[in-house]
Amino acid sequence: MSTLQESLATAVGLVLQAEPRLLQTVVLSLQVSGSASLAGSIIGLALGAWLAVSRFRGQRAVVGLLNTLLAMPSVVVGLLVYLLLSRQGPLGDWGILFTPTAMVIAQSLLVVPLVAALGRRLLLSALAEGGDQLRSLGAGATATALLLLLHERYSVLTVLLTAFGRAIAEVGAVMIVGGNIDGVTRVMTTSIALETSKGDLPLALALGLVLLAVVGLLNAAIGLVQLRSGRQNEMAI
Repeated sequence: MSTLQESLATAVGLVLQAEPRLLQTVVLSLQVSGSASLAGSIIGLALGAWLAVSRFRGQRAVVGLLNTLLAMPSVVVGLLVYLLLSRQGPLGDWGILFTPTAMVIAQSLLVVPLVAALGRRLLLSALAEGGDQLRSLGAGATATALLLLLHERYSVLTVLLTAFGRAIAEVGAVMIVGGNIDGVTRVMTTSIALETSKGDLPLALALGLVLLAVVGLLNAAIGLVQLRSGRQNEMAI
């Protein structure tokens, strides 16, 4: 039997047995990415809604900056958060560097531009279809944005699931600000990188299988949401 086959067989066994280290790493990953996705999505949706319904000088520059941030490497975000939270940084007194909280902050910053950009485009499309009707009924900018987000709830849910997928698959930022400390800040992606470098291929493969399963479930959920949204639109017609 080849090394790959042996490692894969052992990895499957670790997953089926819910090996303690594996389980701890998976749970921490879900907690960190879930918290970051929630915080980043709230801020991102608010920012996207504001950019969609407001008109102000410099708006194009803000939108351009937002689109630029979509391509920002995660390691750059990690570096910026590290500089803010380090002892010499302005937020060093918080003492949260190399903790899950720092990892949540870093992943939230990665999620915000994605959710804001997708939310803005979603609302612009919705405004083109029903914005005038809402305004004719006296709805202000904030009320219009909230009503349209509620109306497009399935699309919003798709955005939120996409944000979670972005967060849980990230490795660079959380490794920088979390330190990849065993039992404290070691998540699936950082653990895969470490265990591979150490030669512990079965554990790395086991974590990879779990991560692939999580991403697969996310894609399935997005597909179901889009299918549900399409059926709702057909019923409305």
